[in-house]
Amino acid sequence: MGGVTAPPHPPPTLFAGCRPEVLCGGDGRILAVGQDARELASARDEVVELEGRALPGLGDAHVHLDELVQLRSGLNLHRTTSLAEVLEQVRTVSDALPADQWVVGRGWNHSAWPKPSWPSRHDLDRAGGGRPVLLASKDEHSVWVSSAALMRAGIGRETPDPPGGLIDREADGEPSGIVREAWDLFNGLIPRLASADYQELLAAVLTELASLGLCTVHTMDPGRTLFALQRLRDRGGLNLRVVVNLPVASLEAAQQLGIRSGFGGSNLRIWGIKAFMDGSLGSRTAEMLGGGGVARIPDLALEELIQRCISAELNLCLHAIGDKAVHRSLVALERHAHAWPGWRPRIEHAQCVDPADIPRFRRAGAVASMQPVHAVSDREMADAVWGPLVDHAYAWGPLARAGVPLAFGSDAPVESADPLLGMAAATRWRAEAGWYPELALSEEVALEAYSAGVAYAAGMELECGRLERGFSCDLTVVKDGEVVATVLAGRVTYRRGDPHR
Repeated sequence: MGGVTAPPHPPPTLFAGCRPEVLCGGDGRILAVGQDARELASARDEVVELEGRALPGLGDAHVHLDELVQLRSGLNLHRTTSLAEVLEQVRTVSDALPADQWVVGRGWNHSAWPKPSWPSRHDLDRAGGGRPVLLASKDEHSVWVSSAALMRAGIGRETPDPPGGLIDREADGEPSGIVREAWDLFNGLIPRLASADYQELLAAVLTELASLGLCTVHTMDPGRTLFALQRLRDRGGLNLRVVVNLPVASLEAAQQLGIRSGFGGSNLRIWGIKAFMDGSLGSRTAEMLGGGGVARIPDLALEELIQRCISAELNLCLHAIGDKAVHRSLVALERHAHAWPGWRPRIEHAQCVDPADIPRFRRAGAVASMQPVHAVSDREMADAVWGPLVDHAYAWGPLARAGVPLAFGSDAPVESADPLLGMAAATRWRAEAGWYPELALSEEVALEAYSAGVAYAAGMELECGRLERGFSCDLTVVKDGEVVATVLAGRVTYRRGDPHR
């Protein structure tokens, strides 16, 4: 009885005209690079003419696809520059809504306002016409809510601060309208997008990311996003390689199902569990060695979490921004270095690292998953809040020189997902700004962190991230400082001027 014959691979493709040229096999893997590509190509091969510098396909080790979707469905406040501008947008939207409908938005940043003080619920009560309003801050660590939203969540004068969170209060003890590190208080209250709408918006987000030159993204998202990604993959609409890190609330379910790091295929896989050690600089909740901030996971709970992840063979991504949160993370991880062959835990952000803790990264086998573009946005705030500590904040250079694996990203939508902006921030920006240029990187090291480093942080260093024979043919083609084409596994996912991509 005859077996089923697999369809033949398409012929190779020569990506010509770019520097270097690349010959891609029908299986999506590189056959040759540079002069060898031209010499090995045959007359039967397909030729795709590109112009510019061909970089290894760039990646982003830290995005939030779910928040990018939500940003497209509500108020986008990222470009607002004052309290009045935010309130005017709320007022405009509210006027067209029923009296009991939620107004939801993201992206306000009180630190960038002319008068940088925390806003209050009373502002939203007036602008929203008494409706429930919830606006997430730019860093997603604080929410600004109206009185109606507080009432629906059952938050009042007697409500205690939740574990790891803060409810800001007025002089009389009533909630002020700012809730920090406590999104969970509003879970189930805000209307959810219908599945089909969510999937459509997610497809648009992925298309935009590909147009920025991205071939791979690591997303920190709930199961709903994973479900939508699978639907897109099955209909051929997944034009990025996506690595999913699930929230810590999903750890038990993953353990019960036997899911371990690497579950899935080359274009969609589960890698690890994301947990928060502290808050953020913008919300003043980063946990610092000198005092202040919020410890979202105490040490005993952290030890238990690490042991559970090791037992499940799921990697751990620890959000740690303040130097104390980074220190506590590394001390705990160091005790479990090399716990299993695929164990490579990550410190997400690592914005302020005590120089004494830099060697701990290597001893713990930890990856520094960082976002250089944060430094550009945070500079003035970091100077004001952290003072003398900024001489070792966003310290990509010292970490790289110590041999710490770097995986760079953007934290989108907190910052732009454009990797070229991130490259500029990591390399020449510090010298141009006169802000601790000794902490910057060379272009070669920064490029590695946006390509091979992103691959390593998800256990894919033998599959992608390099322009070498046998690796996936992922290209980001740049000309005159702009992305002109993106190629994923030999398939063009974006080409400037092409209306069909």
